[in-house]
Amino acid sequence: MLIVQIVVLALIQGITEFLPISSSGHLLLVPALTGWPDQGVVTDVMVHMGSFLAVVVYFWRDCVNLAAGGFDLLRGRVTAWGKLALLIVLGTIPAVLFGLLLDRIGFMAIVRQMPIIVAWNAIVFGILLYLCDRFGMSHRRMSDMTWLPALIIGLAQAIAIIPGVSRSGITMTAARSLGFERPEAARFAFLLGIPAIAGAGILKLGDALASGTGITFTMVLTAVLTFFVALGTITVLMRLVRHVSFLPFAIYRVALGLMLLGLIYSGMPLGAVN
Repeated sequence: MLIVQIVVLALIQGITEFLPISSSGHLLLVPALTGWPDQGVVTDVMVHMGSFLAVVVYFWRDCVNLAAGGFDLLRGRVTAWGKLALLIVLGTIPAVLFGLLLDRIGFMAIVRQMPIIVAWNAIVFGILLYLCDRFGMSHRRMSDMTWLPALIIGLAQAIAIIPGVSRSGITMTAARSLGFERPEAARFAFLLGIPAIAGAGILKLGDALASGTGITFTMVLTAVLTFFVALGTITVLMRLVRHVSFLPFAIYRVALGLMLLGLIYSGMPLGAVN
């Protein structure tokens, strides 16, 4: 890959993975507007791993506490962090089951060839993000998380397997609809995404390596750049949500969806969603 392609890919992945604006929608625009060839599955996995490491680094205290809580559970001691670790596991299960089901019936292979789904999802779930943020109450914090809201948010994360929905966007939307404060909604969305991003990345990387595809220096460089961009994005977003609503992101999603629809109906070819 060219250096400029590496930089652009890292910027897009690092920014759009965590902002509630649909990373798949932006990845569709890259080949359409630049004419670049597909970067390959391994590169996609590497940038996702860069994003994963950024979440772990930013929320390292939470990760340490969650790990300690998990070990306490194994020793028969129940703590607040141990309960939260169990809730994150519970919230991850729907995405795993839904992903396996869609993959088994071949749905994902079909939907990845339909950019129009990405476009409409960007619009519909952008509007939903605004409505839930605008009219949702703000009276719950992470300490108020129980199995039911964790499961509901986990079910929302499962829907994000469909391109254009946005994992961070739909989980924050669900959390806001349940009355969680905006910063707390974002925090739980990021923590819930850690096992999902890591699991998907490891599986795809294993499949790619098993097929004989190697990891090149440019792939590693792309992952490193993605890490720093993603870390900066998370930092900015966590500060923004303390003072700004999700309205700007909702407007941006609708505009992105309309742009994609315009390209689709104008006959411009768009690639498959990775």
